[in-house]
Amino acid sequence: MSLSALDTLTGLRRSARRWMVFSADVLLCFLAAWISLALRLGEWPNDFRILLILTAVSVCVWAPVAWRVGVYRNLVRFSGARASGRLFYSCALLAAALGVIFGILQIQGMPRTVSVIHPIIFFLLMLFIRLSMRFVVGDLLHLEPGKGASRRRLLIYGAGRGGQQLANSLRQERHLTLVGYVDDDARLSNQQIDGFTVWHSSSLDRVLEERRVDEVLLAIPSALRARRREIVTALQGRKIRVRMLPGLRQLIDGQVTVSDLRDVQVEDLLGRDAVLPSELLMASSLLSKNVLVTGAGGSIGSELCRQILRSRPRRLILVEQSEYSLYAIERELRQLALVEGYDVELEPELADVADRDSVARIFRRWQPESVYHAAAYKHVPLVERNPVAGLRNNIFSTLHCALAAEAAGVGRFILVSTDKAVRPTNIMGASKRVCELVLQARAQEQQNTLFTMVRFGNVLGSSGSVVPLFKAQIAAGGPVTITHKDVTRYFMTIPEATQLVIQAGGMAKGGEVFVLDMGQPVRIRDLAETMIRLSGLAVRDEATPDGDIEIVEVGLRPGEKLYEELLIGGDPAPTDHSRIMQAREAVHPWGSLSGILEELQSHLSRGNVGKSLDILQQLVPEYKNPEIKQAALYKL
Repeated sequence: MSLSALDTLTGLRRSARRWMVFSADVLLCFLAAWISLALRLGEWPNDFRILLILTAVSVCVWAPVAWRVGVYRNLVRFSGARASGRLFYSCALLAAALGVIFGILQIQGMPRTVSVIHPIIFFLLMLFIRLSMRFVVGDLLHLEPGKGASRRRLLIYGAGRGGQQLANSLRQERHLTLVGYVDDDARLSNQQIDGFTVWHSSSLDRVLEERRVDEVLLAIPSALRARRREIVTALQGRKIRVRMLPGLRQLIDGQVTVSDLRDVQVEDLLGRDAVLPSELLMASSLLSKNVLVTGAGGSIGSELCRQILRSRPRRLILVEQSEYSLYAIERELRQLALVEGYDVELEPELADVADRDSVARIFRRWQPESVYHAAAYKHVPLVERNPVAGLRNNIFSTLHCALAAEAAGVGRFILVSTDKAVRPTNIMGASKRVCELVLQARAQEQQNTLFTMVRFGNVLGSSGSVVPLFKAQIAAGGPVTITHKDVTRYFMTIPEATQLVIQAGGMAKGGEVFVLDMGQPVRIRDLAETMIRLSGLAVRDEATPDGDIEIVEVGLRPGEKLYEELLIGGDPAPTDHSRIMQAREAVHPWGSLSGILEELQSHLSRGNVGKSLDILQQLVPEYKNPEIKQAALYKL
């Protein structure tokens, strides 16, 4: 059969293909009747009446049984173990029915044993035809003449259940060729799985070279992040694309396909292996409570909302000043609640939390019991160029929310802070340090509301972070721009950061500055190189002038540091959680702080940038950046 004929055959409507397969099975049923009678009688049957009766009865029984079991719902070219099981079960039912029918009718010349022999022969014939068609249609159809060289050669890393399911799916991809498996289990070395060799991971370099591999598929969804990092690092010296299965759910469902593969993300490699969150800490301030999140549509705020929803509060109030962001997160959460069966009231509030009256109205209306304050301007260069907006939004949204929380009797108030608040060299970081001072001072003034702050570094993939920027630059062909080759930053995934924020809030006793263990800082140039290599490309530099993507230094932006810190003072205190520490830092008394804040608000309302930055430096002595201060005077 020609490839064009096969293309035409597979292009028919599914109902037409089902009837074609059924018609072919009718012919196989006749052939099985002929063979079974010959085996039973010891000679080829010459009584066509008996042959036709056996065939007719078998077809009449087979048709409803096969449709009921679902034999013809399975496409022939995807036939596997489950389809074979359906065939066997249907033939077993056929044998039982034939035994009853021929036992009752007592047809002259019809041996009763053919009621068992015929279904067995019928099953073997159908199984042979289906497996043959799976090879012909599934393999030969995708060998396009003249295009063999363009087929990408794939190696699956992981010979377990996920790798085998993935290999079965690859049979249907006309542009992909599987060359074999690599696995860490020495017991599988040089074994065969469905005709493909399994090599030990120690032979990876040799296999990649000898088999001319273009792409490696990681089918080890349960592997720790450290192991994935080791594997990808071993592949980084080659122009080889790496993709992976995202999780275990598809394996459980038995539905792994090529479409489940995704490129390895930097989140899969950076940082530590996540620690399972403490359900007690997660639920202590959330379960059956009224919970309010400011900045609910932002990177951190939206993930906080997802995590909070899973802890089943009674009501979740979403406060956001961006109309579209509020719409998007509300729609997502309603869908999540519907799918997962969470009975949670969602209340969207479109408001600017830097406006005192709006904040007071929201807190009076909903009477939240726990508040997560994530609303802030965080983009350092933009806040540096717009100090009035940055100081007003960050500082006074925190102040107004804190005072409104006290008035409404909120039990816990958690501020999402940043490592840039430590010895800040930029306005954004200094403003967040003032936010911490506000909550520390209010915690000393009263006992009813527990104020606490959680400080952490960069989160991977958040809006404004380098990861989306690098992805876009790599997709555009480069160059990838970095500020300085020695810049380092702390990184954490958004889900892990938000889980730790919630758990830190559950440990609050009032006035603490919690610091998340961010692991080791990452050099931004190393991050850029990793992302380029994960894309199957090479870095272009003096050592490799024929590389694909160049990395260019553009210089530090106003207010940026070479490195970030998490502690102002040393010797942080441990907590009950291995990833959360408590900082020991000085506190401004509310009596003096409140007067300074009133003065700052007065200058901001008049747009007096110079005076505002003077007050900022008074509140945060570590903030010293006269160059930015002078540059900002043009706004006067």
